[in-house]
Amino acid sequence: MSDGDLPLGGLILDGLPPLKETLAAAGITARKSFGQHFLLDLNITRKIARLAGIAAGETVIEVGPGPGGLTRALLEAGARVVAVEKDARFVPLLEDLAAHAPGRLEVLNQDALSAALPAGAPVVANLPYNVGTPLLIGWLTGPQRPRSMTLMFQKEVADRIVAAPGSKTYGRLSVLSQALCEARIVMDLPARAFTPPPKVASAVVQLTPRAERPADEIVERLQALTAAAFGQRRKMLRSSLKPLGGEALCAVIGLDASQRAEDVTVAQYVKMAEALNAL
Repeated sequence: MSDGDLPLGGLILDGLPPLKETLAAAGITARKSFGQHFLLDLNITRKIARLAGIAAGETVIEVGPGPGGLTRALLEAGARVVAVEKDARFVPLLEDLAAHAPGRLEVLNQDALSAALPAGAPVVANLPYNVGTPLLIGWLTGPQRPRSMTLMFQKEVADRIVAAPGSKTYGRLSVLSQALCEARIVMDLPARAFTPPPKVASAVVQLTPRAERPADEIVERLQALTAAAFGQRRKMLRSSLKPLGGEALCAVIGLDASQRAEDVTVAQYVKMAEALNAL
């Protein structure tokens, strides 16, 4: 089967050229300012769609679809896709794809950082490198509450998301991600899988929200705590957390205030966030 002949709900997407031809015909190249690296291998995008575990007919949010490689795979899997693309150059290409999948693809020419997106819908995306982290933090802490997130990042960012305490990569993103979700790397990709190849490898992270999510006010305090602690990560907690209670806050949960930010577990950060209003 060629990448222009994808089964869609038992049908075939006819008339779609290979993605490289689509880009060449449109005269489109990746823009560094948008952090663009295209994933054109449909064997890889199909695997990502499978890993996402999307149910037939389910609405899925995709951010930064570009020419639509992952979009085709999601449609093939039976999803209804809401594709958010800031770069207007890709809108005609995506609208052409939408014409081959009536009622299954909605294209939003908007900035995903400010777009109003369906609440609760899973997110599956090859995220633009320059906005991947703020997008993830927004989905983790904001009102959208995706059912799941299957997201491609630079490998170093993926490693930070799943990092354990005590490691050099453990930080604020690790704590927020793991406090609110089960997070794991499900796929590694070399730079050569992309067009143009980035200077770094990439990885797909799957995040599944925890059944017992901390209350919104606890999440807000957790953001403040991790910002303070990791903003001065080489300082002891008694110093870095001084504006939030410092030694007294640590004492409430039985934590040694001489420790540094990377020594504190995710569960301990959550306990500190819960104890903040007791001071």
